[in-house]
Amino acid sequence: MNYSTPSNLGVITCPGGEIFADEVILHLKTGCRRQFERAVSKLAKRYNLDVPSIITKFNFIHDATSSLPSPYADPTQFRPSSIKIPAQFTMFANGEVKAEILESVRGKDIFIVQDVENHFPVNFNNGCKRTLSINDHLMTLFVTVDAVKQAGAERITLALPTYPYSRQHKKKGREGITASRVGKLLEFLGVHRIITLDIHSREIGNSFNTMTIENLHASYQIIRILSKMPGILNDNFVVVSPDTGAVDRNKFYATALKKPLALLYKERDYSKVTENALENNIAEIKLLGNVAGKTVFMADDMLGTGGTLLKAMKFLKDQGAGKVISAISLPLFSGNAVSYFDDAYKQGLFYRIIGTNAIYQEELVKREWFVSVNITPLFAQTISRLHQELSLSSLLDNRDIIVKMLSEGLGDAEGGVENQGSPFI
Repeated sequence: MNYSTPSNLGVITCPGGEIFADEVILHLKTGCRRQFERAVSKLAKRYNLDVPSIITKFNFIHDATSSLPSPYADPTQFRPSSIKIPAQFTMFANGEVKAEILESVRGKDIFIVQDVENHFPVNFNNGCKRTLSINDHLMTLFVTVDAVKQAGAERITLALPTYPYSRQHKKKGREGITASRVGKLLEFLGVHRIITLDIHSREIGNSFNTMTIENLHASYQIIRILSKMPGILNDNFVVVSPDTGAVDRNKFYATALKKPLALLYKERDYSKVTENALENNIAEIKLLGNVAGKTVFMADDMLGTGGTLLKAMKFLKDQGAGKVISAISLPLFSGNAVSYFDDAYKQGLFYRIIGTNAIYQEELVKREWFVSVNITPLFAQTISRLHQELSLSSLLDNRDIIVKMLSEGLGDAEGGVENQGSPFI
């Protein structure tokens, strides 16, 4: 990777993912400048040269080897790259979508960013606002991948904070395994890799032939937020798994924080179909562990209508729990979920919900009870490392970073906790 001008790196944004992508690109630009400045500083000391001379040599090498030199740029200054590839999206009257790439991507390493769960109006046809379903977003993603492939990109990677149809990952009777089929369609179109957050089932990644999935986790960022909440991480803190499927995730938090782990077991009546947050198929909840007088923390990957979580929170309060905090990697808050949680908060059923910005939300982030966690630096560093062919081990398994953060002192907003917020750039 050329730190001065990474001309073979490009990021394309689909409608709906603009805000997330713009933050990722900002972190990428900052990372390029930092890497460049570190490299220049080391070389200047090693060869006893002044910094402007080193920068000039960097730019000379780039111009000499690039098919698109920059004859009018100052050769003694850092040259920031735009990274973002302009694209235009058109939606026709019959609902068809067309993607046009507005500059050459031939031979480039392209990353396409899309928020398939963005259900707020997005831009089409140079300013026309449309509200898209997840299927509309998927079709837009398909035509974008095809346009990039037809334009001659060397490699295509998708940055999808939410993997579409991830909850349809196993077969029960006469139904499809749609999570796998969506990935196979993308693989067929030429996608090399998908970067996503807390995929609902790791089994999805086993169904592809050549495409791979990088499954990121927001546990570091969530623990950092917990550490800043006054009076939360104390001897009365207990981690509770909201169901048997989330045991591994909550065991991770309990181990990292060195706190006890409890479990909620839910008996469901599968003759009922969940309608909304208040009408679900949970028949009975049982607790394994003790939460009386304790601060309870629960972590889960996804929140849809929120009915399961609301019922769990009420049950925990009935068992004598103090403050109840929940961490959600993918806060969908479908339907009227936000209003249901407003009512639950007024009733004192929970203290805070920590959620990532993987999904664009306008009203949710205004709520007093919701704490937003920024994961764009994590995606930016993943993109940077993949582009440079570097290891992702420390990002995919972040236990060492968490241990380091906790050892440097919890709740220190000016010290190690805050500074570790950008280990990804």
